Amino acid sequence: MLLDSLSAEGERRCRQLLTETTARFRARPAAAAVLVPLCFVRGVPALLYTLRSSRLAGRHKGDVSFPGGKRDPADQDVVHTALRETQEELGLAVPKEHVWGVMRPVYDQTKATVAPVLASVGQLDLQSLRPNPDEVEEVFVLPLAHLLQTQNQGYTHFCQHGHFSYTLPVFLHGPHRVWGLTAVITEFTLQLLAPDTYRPYLVRSWLSSD
Repeated sequence: MLLDSLSAEGERRCRQLLTETTARFRARPAAAAVLVPLCFVRGVPALLYTLRSSRLAGRHKGDVSFPGGKRDPADQDVVHTALRETQEELGLAVPKEHVWGVMRPVYDQTKATVAPVLASVGQLDLQSLRPNPDEVEEVFVLPLAHLLQTQNQGYTHFCQHGHFSYTLPVFLHGPHRVWGLTAVITEFTLQLLAPDTYRPYLVRSWLSSD
């Protein structure tokens, strides 16, 4: 059952599986980090997402994302980057001990490393969050059960120069479509939390060093 992976024993299993990548990215910097917030909303396990402000500069404005951003020179490691950015964007302070670990990295179109940091933020009232309007347009959750239903899973095939290049997952039928690197990180999370339930389509290896 899904709730088994969110039990104390399930948390220990996930932390153990993430030991290697966590140690690696505590020892070396990454260009950016995002927090993957595992939460409970009215008792339902879910992942927390943001919709980036349409007023931001750059090609990712208006996209669905996890809270996070570029590494600051003062950041101690990728965990510090993810937690700092989450507090700045959402007013949500996540204690370090709630971090389960660092998942395998993904790479943006410039090949910069983005480290996903998985953390449990417990019971969450979305109304208690204070999103920074300069960065975040909306905050929403998708229940894990929704993400695990095959009818809500899809894939986008990308072509370059007229030829098939790679395939990425997409998650559908929520308040907003989850795609791009955020969907890849969501897929990594589901593989970790529900390995017996989630059956991912093959993602091209250039997205991950593993």
